Amino acid sequence: MNAITALFDRKKDNVLSVFFTAGFPALEDTAAILDQLERSGADMIEIGMPFSDPLADGPVIQHSSEVALRNGMSIRYLFSQLAKVKRSKPGVPLILMGYLNPVLRYGVEDFCRDAASAGISGLILPDLPLEEYLSGYQPVFDRYGLKNIFLITPQTTGERIRRIDEVSDAFIYIVSSAGTTGVRNGIEGEKEDYFKRIRDMGLRNPRLIGFGISDNKSFRKACEYAHGAIIGSAFIRALQDKVPVAEFIKEVKRTG
Repeated sequence: MNAITALFDRKKDNVLSVFFTAGFPALEDTAAILDQLERSGADMIEIGMPFSDPLADGPVIQHSSEVALRNGMSIRYLFSQLAKVKRSKPGVPLILMGYLNPVLRYGVEDFCRDAASAGISGLILPDLPLEEYLSGYQPVFDRYGLKNIFLITPQTTGERIRRIDEVSDAFIYIVSSAGTTGVRNGIEGEKEDYFKRIRDMGLRNPRLIGFGISDNKSFRKACEYAHGAIIGSAFIRALQDKVPVAEFIKEVKRTG
């Protein structure tokens, strides 16, 4: 069974997915951060593939990509790092998040094969159009057991949301607001109305909320409307500030 499917089979709420950029802060940090996240209780881990033109990323993640690229990180090197990792919790799903251009340069078939061999369970490629995925990419993804995760925003029509729900079999990534990552923090007002609207649609796939989730308060609020949430920019900042990973995760998941 795909690890993403297994996760949502065993855990129905308060799912915490954490994003970090491969090769940041240092080229060889990827394996150590991955291990610390698993040991600290992250339910799912998104590994960012650094790209020179990350259109959906805010300044924090853009900076991490720039640093990672200067460090020498590449998709091929990332796969070689992951192949050597002895994971403490192999059941924690690993997802690659990035942009389509580097995947095309690598070669879609080769990329999917090597991603699966490296233990990847799913992909988030925000600039891969839905219909193009269905007509040209889905057979390759399926061949290697990779789940494709689609994003929806406040501007996504109900018809398109239901279409995404129909063709998905992992989870739906709910972007909390129009804009880039790490810019708007907190959940209130229009965001809550939007999350309620999605929740009340009765979609069959689990839903995780991302963009603007930065701490325990915003994580807990997101979990009121979805199965969990995704933290990215706040974790990157924590890495920059040398906050221990275990301390960061414990604070986000705190229940008291």
